[in-house]
Amino acid sequence: MSTPPPIYSAPNAPVEEPRRPVPTYLAWSIIGTVLSLCLCCIIGTIPGIVAIVFSTQVNSALNRGDYVAAQRASSNARLWCWITTALNILGLLWVSYVVATGQWGDMMEQFEAMQAMQGV
Repeated sequence: MSTPPPIYSAPNAPVEEPRRPVPTYLAWSIIGTVLSLCLCCIIGTIPGIVAIVFSTQVNSALNRGDYVAAQRASSNARLWCWITTALNILGLLWVSYVVATGQWGDMMEQFEAMQAMQGV
């Protein structure tokens, strides 16, 4: 049995450190945005869209070879995903409160009155 020959590199060749994969958080941002619409938490939709934009910038930066920009976009996407998640939790608590106290019917009447005023 023979052993493979040793691998030699050039003496002055730059050594490139292995890079960890950069998470995009795209699934989290899409799920958070859709969930905010389902919870009637429109204020949570705006940061969700911002999270989607930053999530898509991660792959664009990686395709350009800009690892630093990809990491920056990834950390921004994670921040906006957390903001969306927090607003979704608040929206869920609000909807739960409204349903538990029986105010859902009153809210629907107010929405219908606003639509009637707008002629929808």
